[in-house]
Amino acid sequence: MTAAAVDRRPGNGLLVVTCLATLVVNANTSAVTILLPAIGADLDASMSTLQWAVTGYSLVGAAVIVTAGVLGDIFGRRRLFLCGLWLFVASCVLIALSGNAFGVVAGRMVQGAAGSTLLACGLSLLAAGSSGPPRMRAVSLWGAAAAVGAAVGPLAGGLLVGATGWQGLFWVDAAVALVCVPLTLRAVPESRDPGRARTVDFLGTVLVAAALAALILAVTEGPQWGWASVATLACLAVSAASVVAFISVERRVRAPLVDLSMLANRPLMAATLGILIGSGTVNGLMYLFSVYAQDPATLGMTALEAGVATLPVSLALVVTAPLVTRLGARIGVRTVISLGFLVTTAGFGVLVLTGADWTYAAFVLPLVAAAVGMGFTNGPCSAIATAVVPPDRIGAASGISNMARYVGASVLTAIAATCYASAGGGTADARADGFSRGALAMTLVSAAGIALAAFAGRLRHRHRGTVDDAASAAGSAHTLPVAAGARSG
Repeated sequence: MTAAAVDRRPGNGLLVVTCLATLVVNANTSAVTILLPAIGADLDASMSTLQWAVTGYSLVGAAVIVTAGVLGDIFGRRRLFLCGLWLFVASCVLIALSGNAFGVVAGRMVQGAAGSTLLACGLSLLAAGSSGPPRMRAVSLWGAAAAVGAAVGPLAGGLLVGATGWQGLFWVDAAVALVCVPLTLRAVPESRDPGRARTVDFLGTVLVAAALAALILAVTEGPQWGWASVATLACLAVSAASVVAFISVERRVRAPLVDLSMLANRPLMAATLGILIGSGTVNGLMYLFSVYAQDPATLGMTALEAGVATLPVSLALVVTAPLVTRLGARIGVRTVISLGFLVTTAGFGVLVLTGADWTYAAFVLPLVAAAVGMGFTNGPCSAIATAVVPPDRIGAASGISNMARYVGASVLTAIAATCYASAGGGTADARADGFSRGALAMTLVSAAGIALAAFAGRLRHRHRGTVDDAASAAGSAHTLPVAAGARSG
């Protein structure tokens, strides 16, 4: 094999299109929570209803992310990428034209399918169109674009709310996605895996969505229905039955959505749970803060001010990611993960003390601490998930970890929203109490990550070189919790 064959560079058009697509998807994802109060005021919708615009996006993303990658492998990655672009445009138009909360939530669910398709197939197109060191550079640029999108999303959303109304963000996103269509047709070569079995686990996809939807419905409506009510118990039963059916289906199908045999790999499962915890808690935190900051009874910020207020969190995530490489080499991956969960838990713990008299300045350090901790755990856990499996299982391991990001974001955002609403009332004291309850839930979940870090210690000797190398690469992976879910390989 020649050096030219090994070091194959992606075309400039391919790089531009995939980076632009992931930037707009990540910006859209991070901006939506900033828009929720404005959407609620315009459409006369409650936050308990509109939180489905966030959790529904992640729910569908969890179900679709692996399936989209498989469909791209079979029918063509460029073809599926184009489908994702058109679906993203359609979802933006649906949301922008919606006159009620149902239309917004439905559009966001469609957007979850579109976003996960663009992330999965975009990264696969880059991987197929390059090799050697140029591939690493291309993927690093793709990750940087995702991080930039995550960072500027809340600010862009806040600016557009003031200038055009909340609909403006979705019209801009639709325009960017439309620009990507002719660029893709002209500059992106088609690629597929002709040797792959033409079998898609659609039933598994549906069962994942059913299990998550029923669980989230029980979590969000349980306080109103009653935790022991027939409706709540029925939702929990449907969720449990869907999980049982999913396991049964995955054991029988030729090409399962999740290879259940990999669940016996304890380091992989520990890393996957770490990803779920990190993604879920930070997404839950951003939901809590965005809603709390714009509440007239509390900080009373405008959408633009709230967007600016989240910049320290976004910058902390972006700045922290490259440091993981150096820290991993110096103190070990296990220690970095442990430190990350400790810092995150400490940040959430401080937020449990939130009082009605807190100003924005009191939130900054604990918010940054939570973001820094997530930055320390995201890359190494992602690296471990693919480093502890044989080379031919990396794709399957990546699929499991990507799904975990979406699952964590959907479930823990729902829990945070429920905790916030459970305090009731519209007074500053009630809102602060609700925020404190949500922060306590995130603290307890994050603390579980500290125990999980002990499992990574098994890798210090058996997989040290592999994990450290992978962690170095993961340092430039995108840092937005949910948007970090892209299928590799």
